[in-house]
Amino acid sequence: MLAERQERALRTRHALLHSAACLFDRYGYAVTKLHDISAGAGVSPGALHFHFENKAAVAAAVETAGADTLWSAGRVAYRANADALQALTDMSQAFARLLRWDVLARASFRLGTDTGRTRKQALDQEWHTCVERLLTEAARNDELAAHVRLTEVTCAVLTATTGIGLQIKDGTEKRAQNALTGFWQVFLPGLARPEVAARLKPTGRDSVVADAVAVSPYVRAEVREATP
Repeated sequence: MLAERQERALRTRHALLHSAACLFDRYGYAVTKLHDISAGAGVSPGALHFHFENKAAVAAAVETAGADTLWSAGRVAYRANADALQALTDMSQAFARLLRWDVLARASFRLGTDTGRTRKQALDQEWHTCVERLLTEAARNDELAAHVRLTEVTCAVLTATTGIGLQIKDGTEKRAQNALTGFWQVFLPGLARPEVAARLKPTGRDSVVADAVAVSPYVRAEVREATP
C-alpha cells in the first residue's frame, strides 16, 4: 500500500512538472497561474500544494529537472570525445536537440532568462563555466590555433550558442539547429589548428549526439533513430 501511494505521488509530481514546463515555455513565468498548472496535470490545487509550496517552488523544480537532463547529456558527450573541441561541438548539438524535444529542458532554459523571477538555477553561468573549461582544455591539449585568445573565443561561443538557443521555440523548429551547425562550420576552422579542424564534425558526431539526447525521457525512440 505504501509503495502504491509513493508511486502515485511520484506520477503526480511528474505530471505537475510537465504541465508547468509546458506553461512556462509557452507563456513565461509571470503569466502562468498555479490553477492552470494543476488543471494541466489533471489534479486538484490541493494536490499541487502537497508537492510545492508556491509557484516559485514549481519553477525551481522545473529548472532543476531540465538542467539535470542537459548536464547528463553533456557528460555523455564529454566522455565520448578525446578532442575537447569536438566535445564542445557535440555537447552544443545535443543541447539544441534537447531544447527542441524536451519541454523540461526548454522550460529550464527559458526560466533562466526570464527577468520576471529570481533565478534558482543559473544555467547560463553553468554553460559559461563549461565552455571556458573546455576551451582551456583544448588549449592545454594544443588543439587551438596559435592566434586564438581564450577570452574572446569564449565570449563568441557563448553569444552564438545562447542566442541560437533562445530561437528554439518548440519541438518542430529546426532552423536554430541548422544555425548552430552553420556557426560551427564557420568558426571551427579559425579556432582549431588545421590538422585538428580536419577531423572535427560541425554537425556533431552522430552516435555521440544520439546517445547524449537519449538521457531524456521525452526523446522518443523513432526521433532518436531519425537524428541525422
